[in-house]
Amino acid sequence: MNNHVTVLEIDGKALEHNLNYIKNKLQSDTKILAVVKAFGYGSDGVQVATFLQGKVDYFAVAYTHEGIALRQAGIETPILVLHPQIQNFDLLVKNRLEPSIYNFKTLTSFLECADRNLLMNYPIHLKFNTGLNRLGLWHNDIPIILSRIRESKHVKIQSIFSHLAASEDMNERDFTVKQINDFVAIVKQIYQHLDHEPMIHILNTSGVVNYPQAQFDMVRVGIGLYGFGNDQKETSQLKNTHVLKSIISQIHMIEPGETVGYNRAFVANRYAKIATIPVGHADGISRKLGSGKGYVTIQGKKAPIAGNVCMDMIMVDITEIDCKEGDLVYIFQSQEDILHIANASETISYEILTAISQRVSRILIS
Repeated sequence: MNNHVTVLEIDGKALEHNLNYIKNKLQSDTKILAVVKAFGYGSDGVQVATFLQGKVDYFAVAYTHEGIALRQAGIETPILVLHPQIQNFDLLVKNRLEPSIYNFKTLTSFLECADRNLLMNYPIHLKFNTGLNRLGLWHNDIPIILSRIRESKHVKIQSIFSHLAASEDMNERDFTVKQINDFVAIVKQIYQHLDHEPMIHILNTSGVVNYPQAQFDMVRVGIGLYGFGNDQKETSQLKNTHVLKSIISQIHMIEPGETVGYNRAFVANRYAKIATIPVGHADGISRKLGSGKGYVTIQGKKAPIAGNVCMDMIMVDITEIDCKEGDLVYIFQSQEDILHIANASETISYEILTAISQRVSRILIS
């Protein structure tokens, strides 16, 4: 049982708003794949997928165990596993998950798995590298890839896809357009040798915004679902889905010259009122937010972090705030809060969301 008083609330209405905002940018027949990997970008992948089931066409996870969790929760929507590991292929098949095939080793191993399990037309997804240079098959290997697949009656290519490297950066437009054009050439080459046309997809959230001409059959939406676009204008049209809140555990009255926390990092220069909040770096609060770089919100006012962030607690300066022990505290409740934390931590919104510890309870509010 998780009785941590710090809670992450997931706003279902905000999720649906963001999904509909993205849908309005798409052609009527463009499918949507919702990315719920990494615990739904730090929220709760199972709760998010359960809420979105019936509203999207596909889900994507990074690893097999994430897909299994969705199946065990009753999710029937097709699930693409973006980075499947060979040792998990039998489990993947058992749970009707669909693998991304990104190199010859995964292709060979999955064909062996399909043969061993006597599969018939099992859906696989071919991922091609067009410039991100992370995962992906190479275009010059298409003939041997197709030859290997044609030798098997056990699998069927469900989709062909790639991943853009810099879709959010319009200074990289030429590179991105080249990626899209190279992807189209790959698809055309494959189509010539198949008796069906698999789905094709390359766009992520920023791609949907900046390259609408490349929607193809499906788009993959990740960070956009959770309230962040590729720039300030797009983000302002989305709604924040993550609200991290806690309570005040204790209040101390500090005299001038007294210190607070490890290494005596906060030194009071006046009479001060300090509140202790049960959330720390073990919950995903970066130590870089200490000494006033980060803040929480209490009674609608910002309370700067006093001294160093502890493993399980932070102390904040509430001298100017009328509050009491047990009062509600927002660690973050808006896009502005999350972006401030990201900037102060010298990182990006993705890391702030996904860093929230699994010991923090998750509640989806619809």
